[in-house]
Amino acid sequence: MNQRSYYEADARERIEGLLDAGSFSEFFGPRRRTISPHLAQLDVPGAFDDGIVVGAGRLQGREVLVAAQQGAFMGGGVGEVHGAKLTGLLERARELRPEAVLLLLDSGGVRLHEANAGLIAISEIMRAVLAARAEGVPVIALVGSGNGAFGGMGIVARCCSAVLMSEEGRLSLSGPEVIETVRGVEEFDSRDRALVWRVTGGKHRYLTGEASALVADHMQAFADAAVAAIAACDPDQDPLAALEQAQRQLEARIAAYGDCRDGLEIWARQGIADPDRLPLLDTAAFLDAVAARSVP
Repeated sequence: MNQRSYYEADARERIEGLLDAGSFSEFFGPRRRTISPHLAQLDVPGAFDDGIVVGAGRLQGREVLVAAQQGAFMGGGVGEVHGAKLTGLLERARELRPEAVLLLLDSGGVRLHEANAGLIAISEIMRAVLAARAEGVPVIALVGSGNGAFGGMGIVARCCSAVLMSEEGRLSLSGPEVIETVRGVEEFDSRDRALVWRVTGGKHRYLTGEASALVADHMQAFADAAVAAIAACDPDQDPLAALEQAQRQLEARIAAYGDCRDGLEIWARQGIADPDRLPLLDTAAFLDAVAARSVP
């Protein structure tokens, strides 16, 4: 069993740790020198893969396409080339019909250096995710990295068939620093790391339904969860119907928790005994402690 930390690995190490040994074939790798055309104009160093690795491989014998964002390069930010590689992979899924597309997200959102191109790329990625799902190809988001999935990639994650997270992962639209800058420290103190994880972290996202599974921080746990998520996907499900169902769940959640200011308040309202202890529990103990919770 591969117990290596998912959180501590980089993009290529995550692919290697998740997929069957020797099965990965990279598309548009560093030798192609597919570099952003914008960064050099701003005197910003580029990367030959533009911060994302895409390709095909096998996950426990299942043919999959996979994209892994390199969080160490510009915080995994999405620019023109980065987004085009991800969109192209998703479009290829409609032709190849793999058993799933795995998105290994590690991104703070759109690059400010090429914001317009990045924003357009996010819209193209979202459209490609939904198009792949409409063709019966599940798209699974894995979030357990240092940057998590924020901004546009946070939206992309919630367009996917399923979101798998570890406790270390984070998922949100606006980052803590952005909220604090716009609304003030009284609204959200980005330096309060415990608060940040109680609001955006994997445990909270699992309890509020954004993450379909919470897994331990190692490669095997993510691989097993991805296989289970693929098996649970209904290839005949209408993506629009699924999104409408998710919207109804969001409306119910706002009605139930709209006045809460902290994850602790929501957990208590779900009927979880002694919610203050949840951040201290390992994944297995946490799942046992919340199994009988009440959700809208």
